[in-house]
Amino acid sequence: MTRVVLAPDSFKGTITAADAVDALAAGWRSVDPSAVIVPRPMADGGEGTVAAFEASVPGARRMPVTVDGPAGMPVTTSWLLLPASDDAPQGTAVIDMASTSGIEMLDRLRPWDADSRGFGQAIAAALDHGVSRVVLGIGSSASTDGGTGMLRALGARFLDSSGTETAPGARGLADIVTVDLSGLRRASDVIVLTDVTNPLTGPRGAAAVFGPQKGLTDPADQHRVDAALGQMAHLLGVDAATPGAGAAGGVGGALVAWGAQLVPGAIEVARLIGLAEAVASADVVVTGEGAYDGQSGDGKVPSYVASLAADASARALLVAGRIDDGADTDLFTGTLSLTQIAGSAASALADPARWLREAGAQLARG
Repeated sequence: MTRVVLAPDSFKGTITAADAVDALAAGWRSVDPSAVIVPRPMADGGEGTVAAFEASVPGARRMPVTVDGPAGMPVTTSWLLLPASDDAPQGTAVIDMASTSGIEMLDRLRPWDADSRGFGQAIAAALDHGVSRVVLGIGSSASTDGGTGMLRALGARFLDSSGTETAPGARGLADIVTVDLSGLRRASDVIVLTDVTNPLTGPRGAAAVFGPQKGLTDPADQHRVDAALGQMAHLLGVDAATPGAGAAGGVGGALVAWGAQLVPGAIEVARLIGLAEAVASADVVVTGEGAYDGQSGDGKVPSYVASLAADASARALLVAGRIDDGADTDLFTGTLSLTQIAGSAASALADPARWLREAGAQLARG
C-alpha cells in the first residue's frame, strides 16, 4: 500500500493548493485506489495561505469579517481560527493579505491609492477575539503604502506638518512628518510568513522591485516612494535594510516595527501543519506550483518539500503549470508539466483541475 503525501503550493491565479490536492488525489486514486493519500496543501505566505491551514489543521474555523478592500470598498472575507494548543491556549489566528488587501481583488491597479487597511482590520478582529498567536501571510499585496494602512487600522496615526492625517496609500507617504503610536494595539506573539528577503528601500526595495507590479512604473515615481519609505522607516525606528522589510509594499517593515517576527513562509507553514511528520512515513511526496523556474529552488514551496522528502528517503515528484528549461529539477525523481500534458499553456490555464487529475494518474502509473 503506497503512502502519498500531496503538498503543492497554489497554482497562482488558477487553482488553490487545496483544490490542487483534491485533483491530484482523484487522479492518483483512479489508478491506485488502495493508496493512502495524506493531504497537506502548502503555502509560503501568499495566495492560499489560509486555505492551506484550513485543509491541514483539524478543527480550523473560518471567521467572517468585513474590511475595507484595496479598492476602497467594503469586502466580506475571513480569517482562520486554529484550535487551542499548549503554546497558544486561546487559539491561533491565520490572516492573509491576499484575501484582505490583495492585488487579485482589484479590477484595475491603484498604485497611489490602494492600501493595507483591510489587512489591519482583519488583524484587529482577531485580537478582539482574544487569540494567543497571530500568523500573517503577506504575499500578493496590492499596495506600496509601507504598511501605514495596516497600522492605522491598529490605532497608529500618520500626520503631516500641520498635524493632519495624511492620505492613504502611497499618495500620502511623502507627507508624513510625525508618527503617533500612542494608540497602537499590540500583540505578544506575531509570526509573519514571507518568501522574499528584500529590504525596504534601494534598488532591491519595495518600490523598485515590486512597485511596477502594482502600477508604479515611472522610475521617478519609484524614487519618490522609495525616499518616502526610507523616511517612514526612520520615524518608526526600523532599519530599512532589514531582510523582508520590503515585502508586501513595505508591510514587512511595518510589522517589524509592531514587534512581529519575519520567517521564511514555506518553512513555517510546513512546521505549523506538521508536514515533516507526514512526510516521515511517506513513500511518495508530490509538490508543485504554477511556474517552476530559476527562483523556485530558493526557499519556495517545491524545493523545501523536496528537501523534507529527501530527509525521509521518500520519492519527490513535481507537478507544475510550466517548468522552465533552465530550472534545476535535480531535487525530484520525476516531473510533469501541465502545459505539456494539456498540449498548450492556454489549455492548462483554462482547466487546471482536469490536467492535475491527469497528472495524478500519470504519476501513479509511474
